[in-house]
Amino acid sequence: MEILDGAIGTELIARGVRLEGADWSARAIRFAPQVLSEVHAAYAEAGATLHTANTFRTQPGVLGDRWRDDLRAAVGIAKAAIPEGQRVLGSIAPIQDCYRPDLSPGSAALPQHREVARALAEAGCDVLLCETFAHQAEALAALEAARETELPTWLSLTAGPFGDLLTPSDFARIGREAVALGVDRLLANCIAATRIAPFVEALTALDVPVGVYANAGTKDERLGWEDATEEAAERYAELAERWAELGATVIGGCCGTGPLHIRALNRRFGSGTGDVLGSQT
Repeated sequence: MEILDGAIGTELIARGVRLEGADWSARAIRFAPQVLSEVHAAYAEAGATLHTANTFRTQPGVLGDRWRDDLRAAVGIAKAAIPEGQRVLGSIAPIQDCYRPDLSPGSAALPQHREVARALAEAGCDVLLCETFAHQAEALAALEAARETELPTWLSLTAGPFGDLLTPSDFARIGREAVALGVDRLLANCIAATRIAPFVEALTALDVPVGVYANAGTKDERLGWEDATEEAAERYAELAERWAELGATVIGGCCGTGPLHIRALNRRFGSGTGDVLGSQT
């Protein structure tokens, strides 16, 4: 089992960074780089060995002419904050709102995703993570763009926080297309931890390595957000037992999770010391 890190955006907020506007978490690259570095380091200390650079919003359409500089800076911050030998994942996100697949440009997004993928590869990422996609055509366009770099490429699908944007059958259909395109790993992310298991199961039937990083669900489930306690993190890790039983070999956290959750996952699936065993796809 390999342990992926947890949320960046909500952890920045928890540490007092104000995230406003379309650039959202990317604001920290320029205005709170030290806090961003501390977030990456905290996840490494908690036991994560896979670290996602803060590039979810370093896109041309969001940052304009400075997007490449901020992207390179985000990757550099991540690489400098974690132990040598651990991997940095370059995040490639939907061009529009990840929870509004109706706004997606679909396959027309290929040129922009190609630019971002190339920039992430040039910045020194070890893996490209196309994440939080709920639109089939754009997901496959991002995957195609990332595959062109010849780096290991992972595709993570979402059905939205409430699991209502896609069905497990949709995950299986998109996953089959992704396998045909040569994806190295399929993941499910940003679905409530209490609802994500059927989506994980749909992916594990596709004969490709699988991962999962769920969000903390609604606040009344008390799995995270401002109620991020040791007890909440343990409840999240208990839910993750099912994902591991289904065959997931990478597990981490999405929105509302933090270092406590990663530490709980590491205790359960890793060595408990940050020395996590795993195999590279």
